[in-house]
Amino acid sequence: MNEPRWLDEREERAWRGYRRMRALLDLQLARDLMRDSGLSEADYDVLSSVSEAEGQRLRLTELAGHMLWSKSRLSHQITRMQQRGLVVREECADDARGSVIALTHEGVRAIEQAAPKHVASVRRHLIDVLTDDEVAALDALTDRVVKRLTR
Repeated sequence: MNEPRWLDEREERAWRGYRRMRALLDLQLARDLMRDSGLSEADYDVLSSVSEAEGQRLRLTELAGHMLWSKSRLSHQITRMQQRGLVVREECADDARGSVIALTHEGVRAIEQAAPKHVASVRRHLIDVLTDDEVAALDALTDRVVKRLTR
């Protein structure tokens, strides 16, 4: 049996620092988003993903895959957003079992109002803290890890 490759002190510090940074950053961005727009992170992720799709419509299965959520979890989120008038669920023209999620006028308004403040929060708490070289390094390392995990 192979022995585990334990993290050395530098690697462990980097790993723990990344975990703490991610938790604190996610918490701060979620707080800012709720305070500034009344949207949860899940609301924002759905609205931004659908708003970027052609015709501001996206199949539920595609949206679930994009968000890395189960269809069941996303379906519950969509139901809550429908009740608030942000999205509608439409029948899929080419698949009677499928559904398409579309933004309502209220959903468009919500994402258009939330996006500038959310981007300002991302900039304030992450991007502007880094140098240009660090942003480039972050881009490269996230790209490499995402590619490995999505193979």
